[in-house]
Amino acid sequence: MVALFYSLFSASAFFWNPFGLLHATNCNVSTLSSQIDLPANQTQLVLPTNSTPSFVGLGFGVQNYTCTSGNNFTNVGAVAELIDVSCLAGSSVFLSLPDTLFSQWNSFNGPSIQDVILENHLINNTDILAQHYFITNPQTGQGVSPKWDFTSSGKFQGNQDAFVVGKGTGTIPSPNNATTDVNWLDVVAIEGEIADVVFRTDTRGGQPPASCTFGKSPDISVKYVAYYWFFGGSLGQ
Repeated sequence: MVALFYSLFSASAFFWNPFGLLHATNCNVSTLSSQIDLPANQTQLVLPTNSTPSFVGLGFGVQNYTCTSGNNFTNVGAVAELIDVSCLAGSSVFLSLPDTLFSQWNSFNGPSIQDVILENHLINNTDILAQHYFITNPQTGQGVSPKWDFTSSGKFQGNQDAFVVGKGTGTIPSPNNATTDVNWLDVVAIEGEIADVVFRTDTRGGQPPASCTFGKSPDISVKYVAYYWFFGGSLGQ
């Protein structure tokens, strides 16, 4: 299983190794708001003016869907692993990483994302930033909310405040390909100390088929890649 994980990333290693950045983490990204290339003429995603980026992760995983009575798929959560790419932010390869990783991840026929995350931790990969998954909404006890969990590895390992649970405040269709790529998001924290605001940008993949058959179509998981930018937070300062 470890070999399978490395097979996923072996082809992408040339992006990191020549620059000496593999296993280089925790670089300062506070001045790199300009690297978030938000589309013009939209008001849904607005960068904070009172805080700066603290972390940037390149996430790969799956968007999960179930078929509704309206014969379309609705999102019921996601699972993803975030790799710390803070030391690559602003470099010449930064903008190409989502395409490169998605090409590899989308063609990867190995274990599930849950197994990949497990094996990633078993080999003590120091590039790990966080895990992304959904939990029951802590405010209402109903529905689900996105969580980014930094507690399992790195400098925040064991720190029970090192997470953020959020709620969406803005969304726009992907400016790259809205048919195949999930929306870009602006999420505000409702719990946790790792960040006050999270942005999902530069998405690749993740959109479900346009239709399904209620009662017959199984739940599906669709692979995706995205950048996650974390702003503020008492632990991110």
